[in-house]
Amino acid sequence: MMLSRRAASAATRALSPRASSPALAAQFYATAAAAAAAAAPEAPASPKFAAKPRVVARSPLGAIKATPPPPEARPTQEPQTIACQPEGSRPPVDAAGIPVVDWANSFHGISSQPVTREQFKALMAPLAIKDIEVKPDGVIYLPEIKYRRRLNEAFGPMGWGMIPKGDAVVGNSIVTREYALIVDGRFVSQAQGENAYFSPDQLPSSVEGCKSNALMRCCKDLGIGSELWDPHFLRWFKKTHMEQAWVEHATTKKKKAFWFRKGEVHVSYPYSLTK
Repeated sequence: MMLSRRAASAATRALSPRASSPALAAQFYATAAAAAAAAAPEAPASPKFAAKPRVVARSPLGAIKATPPPPEARPTQEPQTIACQPEGSRPPVDAAGIPVVDWANSFHGISSQPVTREQFKALMAPLAIKDIEVKPDGVIYLPEIKYRRRLNEAFGPMGWGMIPKGDAVVGNSIVTREYALIVDGRFVSQAQGENAYFSPDQLPSSVEGCKSNALMRCCKDLGIGSELWDPHFLRWFKKTHMEQAWVEHATTKKKKAFWFRKGEVHVSYPYSLTK
């Protein structure tokens, strides 16, 4: 009977809360905290620091791996023409949509766009030997009309033009004027044209000669007749297509050696051929 009372007392103490071990208490409080956290409403995350969703994909072997979110779209840089002008600096246009440019003081469109392949072939085509002329002093040249025809072939009539960059300057024996070559509404090059001038009645023709001379010089930048400035070509042409002949002035009787195209020795008054 005494043994039964002691056993009952020990069982009662084992079931008492004060007899719970520290491990059981910790487990109880941890379980309670987790339940409270699960029951509490979730606070909305800040849009700036919101976590991105993770996509979970299952591999064929059954292993689970996390797939990173797709990268954000980055702004790409659009290709721009090197000589592209800002919106505010583009020239105004007229009713027909043609830019209104003060060509006397503007270099609008320079180097903004190259010529097409077909235009390049037309501009850089080798000169025909029969088109090259020879001056008495041995200088070879291409007549001005040949430059105009080449420009018309490459750009078409009214696809190019010559713009004066200043007034004509009249000297004692020379007239000069600066011109710019404009192609397809874009500045190409400019050059100083010159022409001989001896009397007032020659002034109109001399001013027109300045334009022709400036045109030939501007066309160098387009490659037209580039052989005429090539020393190797000059030496070859002089050796194979030129010859010298002596002439005499009818009044002064002075003799000079003039250059001509080979087989085309012809002189006019006041000169005559002499030996």
